Amino acid sequence: MIKGRPPRLPEIFQSQGSPLFFVTICTLYRQKFPSLAVVQEALLRYADRGISQFNVAIVRYVVMPDHLHLFVRGDDNFVLADWVKGLKRAVTVRFPKEPNRSLWQPGFFDHLLRSDESYAQKWEYVQQNPVRAGLVTRAEDRPFQGEIVLIDRA
Repeated sequence: MIKGRPPRLPEIFQSQGSPLFFVTICTLYRQKFPSLAVVQEALLRYADRGISQFNVAIVRYVVMPDHLHLFVRGDDNFVLADWVKGLKRAVTVRFPKEPNRSLWQPGFFDHLLRSDESYAQKWEYVQQNPVRAGLVTRAEDRPFQGEIVLIDRA
């Protein structure tokens, strides 16, 4: 456990179902991904495998030039850190010509969503990220984003 970080208690989620996490994963030194399309393809494959084999769902995601934003939900056996490690590995192996360069910043940022309002606010922030970065003028025009599993609340 990280000092100063409150433990996540499964008891508080008994009536709500599995917790929903907002996760941001950054590249090392914010270097650009070699290909956003390859990152998205690896993410989608990892998501498909997660649903079919592990009861883990990526809800929504946005691939930015140097980081990923996503919402993920798993069952009672879900370990977020292990899942993120697997996602990083799934993306990294898609870039074999970069063997001596680490792709990822150590760790990741996660936020446990506790309400529908928080989910809506976080998704609005994530969806507008490409607009703020000047990559598109309208969020819906960003090609490297999507919704894999439809949920209506956190």
